[in-house]
This record gives sequence, structure tokens and C-alpha cells, in this order.
Amino acid sequence: MKPTLLVLAAGMGSRYGALKQMDGVGPNNEAILDYSIFDAKRAGFGKIVFVIRKDFAEAFEKANNSERYGIPVEYVYQGLECLPEGFSVPEGRVKPWGTGHAVLMAKDNINEPFAVINADDFYGKEAFEVMARYLEKCEGKTGAYSMVAYKLKNTLSDFGSVSRGVCTKGRCDYLKTIVERTSIVRKGDKAEYTDETGAHELDVESLVSMNFFGFTPDFFDYCEKGFVEFLSGAAMTNIKAEFYIPLMVNKAINEGYAKLKVLSSDASWFGVTYKEDKPDVMAKLRSLIAKGIYPEKLF
Repeated sequence: MKPTLLVLAAGMGSRYGALKQMDGVGPNNEAILDYSIFDAKRAGFGKIVFVIRKDFAEAFEKANNSERYGIPVEYVYQGLECLPEGFSVPEGRVKPWGTGHAVLMAKDNINEPFAVINADDFYGKEAFEVMARYLEKCEGKTGAYSMVAYKLKNTLSDFGSVSRGVCTKGRCDYLKTIVERTSIVRKGDKAEYTDETGAHELDVESLVSMNFFGFTPDFFDYCEKGFVEFLSGAAMTNIKAEFYIPLMVNKAINEGYAKLKVLSSDASWFGVTYKEDKPDVMAKLRSLIAKGIYPEKLF
């Protein structure tokens, strides 16, 4: 069975100032996610599942569908009200629940090994190839997780702060820890992040997660249990708390439930966190097209 690609496309795009999931950056107005679908399809993925919001579902589904891509496409919807039985949205909560919650929306649509990506991140042809090959070996397994990591220095924006999952590897390239760091900024040839205790320097050579994970389908049940714990704990005291994928990855590793392989790849990441990032992304795509890595028109 071919692996599935789960695309997280329900983000608000508040820092970008627009619905960047659908913003054209290619020569024929292709969005970044179009390049991801193109890469996934040629790497051997068999189905695409989009996590979107209902308020832009009509426009999104019209532009991103099976007919256009030539691969089965399904849609699931993320909203604040999508909660386990017995829970309700806390008063004053407006912030989405986070990437871990977004993954849970696809529980009934995926029964095979799958990869997770952000719709607005460019991961590169090689990243999809190495992930597809790994997932194909995970059929029938449990707790066999994976991720494609990138160097922090190649994922920073010149126009504002970013959030990244900072990773450390152990023996045989298995992940030891992944820690979500927010408010990371470039400081010359260095970087620093800010938390509740102040500013801290961060090695620009650090490996970071860009939310390109691979999971066996047991992750849905594991994540669902974790979300209930989250709703009973952090979410009760902080209406801005988010349920991140790395939170569950760390928990699974620490409990010995799963191992996560850090996959090596020569792929380059880039993305549009801010509007000012867009010209650079467009230039990089033009360069890749000129090298023959992508056709002038994807679909």
C-alpha cells in the first residue's frame, strides 16, 4: 500500500497577512503546496489528505482537487469545536489548537503509514523521496516514526521571528529529543530564541523540525490520548496553549512507545513566513525550474 501525505493547511496566516496556503509563487501562479504535491506524487505517495478550515473550504477545494493533481484527494476540517466528547471550547479561546490537533482530524481517513507537512513550506524533491522509501518499509508496524530535519541557519527569516522544533540525535540517527522553540531570530551569523526566562543563543547548525514527519497509523490513537491530557491540563490554564506534534513525539520517545528515525537528505527548505519572504521564494523556484528539477507548468 502506498503511503499517504497529510497536508496541514488550516493555518491562519496572521504574520503573512493573507491566505498563504493558496498564494501563487510559481510562474503559473502555483502555490508552494502545489510543488509539494508534485514531489509527493512522483516519490510514490498514493493519496493526499488536506486539513483545512470550513471558512475557506469552497475556494480551496475548487483549486486543489483530484482532477487537477491526478491523485486521490480528500479533505478534513479543523475547528475549535472539534473536541473529544466531554470537552468544550474554553471561554475566550480563539487560537487554533495546533498541529497535533490538526493531525487528529484525519484519523478516520488514513489507515496506512503517512507523512505530515505544512502547506506553506517547501521541502524539496529529495525529502519526499527519502520519506516515501522509509514509509514503504513501515507497513504493518507500530511506533515506527520518522522526520526530515534541516539546519536551523537554512530555515530562518530575515523579516521576523519563527518557531522551530530543535532536535538532538542519538545512536543510529534516532531522535533523542525535540523541543519547540518560539521567537527565534537571526542575529548576524548567530541566532537566539526568547522564552519566559529571557533571550538565549541557539546554534545555527542545530537540526530543526519543519513539521515533515512520518508516522505509522497508531500515532492517531496515541495522539488522541495526549490531546485529552492536554485539554485537562495546559489548555485549562492558558487559552493560548497549543497542542504541537513535537509534544507527542517527545512523549512517545520518552515512554519507549516509539522510535523516530531522523532521515538524511540533501533537500533545501524554504518558506513564506512573512510577505517579505515571497520574492526570495519565487527566485529560488525559478532557479529550480531552470535546472530542470521542476517543469515550467506543474499540472
